[in-house]
Amino acid sequence: MENGTPLASNAVLVSVTSNRELPELVDEHLEELAFLAETAGISAMKRFIQHLSHPDIRSFVGKGKLAEIKEYVSSHAIRNVIFDDDLSPSQLRNLEKEFNADDSEEKIRVYDRSLLILDIFLMRAQTAQARTQVELAMNQYLLPRLTRMWTHLERQRGGTGARGGSGEREIETDRRNIRYRISLLKDELEKIEKQKATQRKSRTNIVRVSLVGYTNVGKSTLMNLMAKSDLKAENKLFATVDATVRKVVIGDLPFLLSDTVGFIRKLPHHLIESFKSTLDEVRESDLLLHIVDMAHPFHDNQIEVVSKTLAEIGAGNIPVILVLNKIDLLKQQEGGADFEQIRGRYRDQGFERVVFISATSKQNMEELRKIVYEEVRKKHVTFYPNYVSQTNGY
Repeated sequence: MENGTPLASNAVLVSVTSNRELPELVDEHLEELAFLAETAGISAMKRFIQHLSHPDIRSFVGKGKLAEIKEYVSSHAIRNVIFDDDLSPSQLRNLEKEFNADDSEEKIRVYDRSLLILDIFLMRAQTAQARTQVELAMNQYLLPRLTRMWTHLERQRGGTGARGGSGEREIETDRRNIRYRISLLKDELEKIEKQKATQRKSRTNIVRVSLVGYTNVGKSTLMNLMAKSDLKAENKLFATVDATVRKVVIGDLPFLLSDTVGFIRKLPHHLIESFKSTLDEVRESDLLLHIVDMAHPFHDNQIEVVSKTLAEIGAGNIPVILVLNKIDLLKQQEGGADFEQIRGRYRDQGFERVVFISATSKQNMEELRKIVYEEVRKKHVTFYPNYVSQTNGY
């Protein structure tokens, strides 16, 4: 062990950036990568940054930086090297050969960003639907990248440890098995998606609201408050993977509230494709509550990531309430913020409805409920034109 960290769970982080990127943003991206690693049970021991106009086509980083990383990995018994971008299959193979050139029994694993996120989803998925979606995404990711290093297939089946008797023929056998497994998973997922679509059709006469936002911004905490539920709310990335739907009533108006997976920059394409049916909860919503961690130093970047992802999945035109969360921490950081100025800035960006809350301390929750009630009512009367409030409004 080193500094109390098991050797098998330590890592170095590697980032390649252009000179145009702000150093503060590069540091923030590596902070997020370290948080992802921690969520996967891996402790980051050191960070390596290289400024290049384009990543090296063979090894992603340049020869000098690669030698520097190898020296540190070897002298500090590092077991994992994690890159903050996706690696091509050839880059992955080359890097695994470089870091395991001494042919020692204890292999050094190379992760790229997508694999790390997929591993976390694999750990977090609870329902049959989510497990099928993640396994499909993992197999699609692995197929072009199989090497003698991979142990993810065993982890998916619940096994442990490295494979024995490696070789090219075994890799070809694994490829055939993966293709077959992908076919089975697609069929299984299609059946699940049909069942989910039928369930959603049965909700046609009730307003549907979804919580969306960057991962770890407080969506599950807010869900628990609004729906009086007990979802797991952790200070970890992707604490929620499975979509959760609860019935909520504000005043005399019922609606369905969904908590779905959080978004993140560079969300793996295979994951978005596999989670299509889960993301249908967002796509088919009547209203979105876009939750933002206002205390995060780069929350504007996170808002941009979420807005772009919503557009990519076909949810860019759904009405949005921008819910700026964690204002209690914001006040501590800035010694008092000008909320009206902030509200005006976001309205200039196209967010007409903006509300400031703290889900943990329950600040301004009544204001949020009132705004949600007003927006839900607009849709509710299209279902029930003769609706008359029994409570004289909210």
